[in-house]
Amino acid sequence: IVAGGKYDKSVGYFIDPTVVLAHDPHFFSMEEELFGPVLTIYVYEDEKLDETLDVLDNTSMYALTGAIFSQCRYGVEKLTKRLRNTAGNFYINDKPTGAVVGQQPFGGARGSGTNDKAGSMINLLRWVSPRTIKETFVPPHDYMYPNFEADK
Repeated sequence: IVAGGKYDKSVGYFIDPTVVLAHDPHFFSMEEELFGPVLTIYVYEDEKLDETLDVLDNTSMYALTGAIFSQCRYGVEKLTKRLRNTAGNFYINDKPTGAVVGQQPFGGARGSGTNDKAGSMINLLRWVSPRTIKETFVPPHDYMYPNFEADK
């Protein structure tokens, strides 16, 4: 623990804002979904970026929120492509606030949820069976589409 780590023994599980430095990508705070002000830092060697991205994509069964920060457009594109399935809410150069009701239609993925958010249109589609019914009031003049007609 780099900072914080104090906790309150009252009802619930409350901890002060905490920063953890993990030396193992399978450390519990890298794999478990923690609902608290906990930031886990995992430092990797530059030449092991691709290996680390694989670890991040496969380490946890949870996928609630993730963020990347980069001023390099190539880096943003590469990281986004590789990490797109690691979080239901994925932020690029923005604070990772999670799924804010009424502001974002997505929730967590994998073990964190079904990728939709209560109150969103996407969640509504989970409970309905949308259909389209079309009625035309202009009488048909021809049943052929123009591309079916012989060349003139």
